[in-house]
Amino acid sequence: MAEKQGGVDLTAATMGVAFALIWSSAFTSAKIALVDAPPFLMLAARFGLAGALAVGLALALGQRPPRDGATWRAIALFGLCQNALYLGLNFLAMTKVPAGLAAIIASALPLAVAGLSYLWRGERLAPLALAGLAAGFAGVALIMAGRVAGGADPLGVALCLVGLMALAVATLTVQGAGAGTGLLMAVGLQMLVGAAALAPVGLIFESVADVRPTLSLALAFAYTALLPGLVATMIWFRLVARIGPTAASAFHFLNPALGVAIAAALLGETVTTLDFVGVAVVTAGIAAVQLSRAQAR
Repeated sequence: MAEKQGGVDLTAATMGVAFALIWSSAFTSAKIALVDAPPFLMLAARFGLAGALAVGLALALGQRPPRDGATWRAIALFGLCQNALYLGLNFLAMTKVPAGLAAIIASALPLAVAGLSYLWRGERLAPLALAGLAAGFAGVALIMAGRVAGGADPLGVALCLVGLMALAVATLTVQGAGAGTGLLMAVGLQMLVGAAALAPVGLIFESVADVRPTLSLALAFAYTALLPGLVATMIWFRLVARIGPTAASAFHFLNPALGVAIAAALLGETVTTLDFVGVAVVTAGIAAVQLSRAQAR
């Protein structure tokens, strides 16, 4: 039974905050790793290592791969959307844009999920939710306009946006991805899907010779593989199973503040007044969407 206090699911809240903290830190650790390794080869290696560890541990715990085609399709779709597309495009984007900007764009996930739920599932949106969507996208647009005017690469921004939509699709399919097998097995298999998708791309467009074996690369690679890659994904699966994709995605509103703060502390990235205003607008939009859904329930 959910551990609640005053109507609040404390377990879900703790999981959501932990996920947001780990997920936000991934932008900075990725930026550090990208100094010494190309994005696709590094991600393929990360997914291959973490996926093999997860599947091996799952087998040792008695979990078995799914036997039904529907679960395999959900795992494949989740692995392609979150790992190959979202993370692949974001890592490529972060060779062109700051980690903080990538984190801010990713924070619009609840808005993207709400919009796709309307288009994909026909979920009706109340006026408050529509106003929240409009405000959220306006906030993201404000941040992007300010950053592009300040010299941010427009292609990098576009890659982040396409990756955001891929992550929204992954969020709406995550419940099916873990339905027919154990959690650890599902997490490992979707990582191996990402590795299989990105490895050929990396081998075609990148060179192993571009990988420089440094201590910072080793530490950043190990961190991204184990915490954002494995631990955060397992938390995300459990969180979505517990409270649903829309409510779970609301924890992404923590990403702008956490992502920007971590990038500023570790990478020395600057934060502008326009960034603060945009983050406030995005947060207000997300809050409006979530409040509308809570009232509807």
